[in-house]
Amino acid sequence: MNNPQEERTLVLIKPDGVQRSLIGEIISRFERVGLKFLCLKMVIPVPEQALDHYQKDDAWFEMVGNKTVEGKQKRNEEVTKTAIEYGKDIQNALVDFLCAGPVVAMVLQGNQSIGVVRKLVGSTEPLTSDIGTIRGDLTLDSYNIANLDSRAVRNLIHASEFPEEAVRETKIWFSEDEILKYALVQDKILYDINLDGIKD
Repeated sequence: MNNPQEERTLVLIKPDGVQRSLIGEIISRFERVGLKFLCLKMVIPVPEQALDHYQKDDAWFEMVGNKTVEGKQKRNEEVTKTAIEYGKDIQNALVDFLCAGPVVAMVLQGNQSIGVVRKLVGSTEPLTSDIGTIRGDLTLDSYNIANLDSRAVRNLIHASEFPEEAVRETKIWFSEDEILKYALVQDKILYDINLDGIKD
């Protein structure tokens, strides 16, 4: 997709968002900004699917694992594993949490949709997310308490970080024939697209 207005992103409302009945509130924030929903469904992920979704490399394991090591050192706790091992523990916690209950998966489209969604969602840690963002307004979990409980942070949403990731993740949750092409009145307003047909 070379056209910025056709950029797609994958969003998951995680089990905490579903269990707290925040689906409508979260979806409305994406609608209000002008993003188009190309597909949406509720699923209970299986571990293989969640592991594919959280497919990470050693650089990522080391990066997040180092944060765990630093946190343990600040709390004067014993460091018993390498950063990579702690990183893999974090991946396992993410997979376990994603499989803990239903999630709502969706693909959104719009001008720079990846950046727009991530701005609306807020930073990964709810405690430090800005007021006005989904995480900043709707939850208060933190890395500190999640680490103490040896669990994934409850931050309501996953949103793709960059275009290649969005393409890879979308294929995990949707087949190509589930992704709809259609026109909205807002397409004309935002992008001056002819509503008599779908812009290819």
